[in-house]
Amino acid sequence: MRLNNWPAPERPREKLLARGVQALSDAELLALFLRSGTRGRNAVDLGRELLRGYNGLRRLLDSPQPELCATKGVGPVSYVLLQAALELGRRYLQESLQRSDALQNPKIVKEYLRSRLRSYEHEVFTCLFLDNRHRVISCDEMFHGTIDSASVHPREVVKRALQRNAAAVIFAHNHPSGVAEPSRSDCELTRRLQQALQLVEIRVLDHFVIGDTDTCSFAESGLL
Repeated sequence: MRLNNWPAPERPREKLLARGVQALSDAELLALFLRSGTRGRNAVDLGRELLRGYNGLRRLLDSPQPELCATKGVGPVSYVLLQAALELGRRYLQESLQRSDALQNPKIVKEYLRSRLRSYEHEVFTCLFLDNRHRVISCDEMFHGTIDSASVHPREVVKRALQRNAAAVIFAHNHPSGVAEPSRSDCELTRRLQQALQLVEIRVLDHFVIGDTDTCSFAESGLL
């Protein structure tokens, strides 16, 4: 059945306006971006089919343009709208983080870093530089590596921290394997960075390892 033939309260757009965005299923939210279906499938049906084919939103939204647009009913316009929505979410988290004390809002820090790093297929080492009130100055992706390692140079981290006039820093890097368990080299690197930054009186507050579904905090695990 075409969406125009659905009862008005059940159409995704009208349902959102009447009951709030939380009332919509994943397929209904996708339908708002897809806007139309294909012959024999309305936009909600197409959304359900995509979610089944990709085993959920994560793989669907992380898929490259040629792959996603090869699906009948999904064109460049839909892809652009979905990517724009993802980026708006990241920027919303970043702005929320910049307006708050990072230590008082560890959940926001984790969510932001996960949204930024989780989809990389290679390791990326990131530094979240903070002022003396633990507000975010900048989030810099400093080192890009391979699927299982990234070369991190403490001297460059110290140099960038001084340039940012940072009083503290939070490190983060992803594990493309999906396992958020710190390796021995992760622990050793954190100690080296901590020692280097102590010389210029910059504190290391935490180091997050970003996995596929989980995030490990060095501070919470007693590793820092």
